[in-house]
Amino acid sequence: MCENEILNNKNKQNVRCRYCNSLILRKEQGEYLKLQIDLPLMHQKNTTKDVNTIETEELVDFWLVNDMFIFENVGFSNTVGKRKYLICADCDMGPVGYHDIATKKCYLAMQRVQHGNELVKIENALT
Repeated sequence: MCENEILNNKNKQNVRCRYCNSLILRKEQGEYLKLQIDLPLMHQKNTTKDVNTIETEELVDFWLVNDMFIFENVGFSNTVGKRKYLICADCDMGPVGYHDIATKKCYLAMQRVQHGNELVKIENALT
C-alpha cells in the first residue's frame, strides 16, 4: 500500500485529508517510519457496554514530522496521557495521527490520509 508513496524515505506527494481534501502536509516534509501504534478508531463502533471504552486499531506506517509547525492544516486534541491526537483542522476528522509530548515529534498515519493533489470524492472517502 505505502511503497508507491515513498521516495527517498520521504512522502512523494502532498498529504491530504481523506474527507475534505484539505492539505495537511506538503510533499517531502514527512519521513517514513514503520512503528506499531494503537490509535483510536475514527468512528467508534461502541460495541461494548462500557461507553468509556475507546476502541483502537493498530497501525504501522507513519510519516514522522519533527516539528509541528511543518504541518499545513492540522489540529491538536487536548493531552491524553502523553499524547495529543492530530485531526484535520478543516473538518475535525481524526485522529489521523498523534503528537508525542515528550519528544515533540508527530506521527501521521498513512492509512488515515490521502496522498496526491487530485480532488477526493467525499462519498468514496467515507467508506
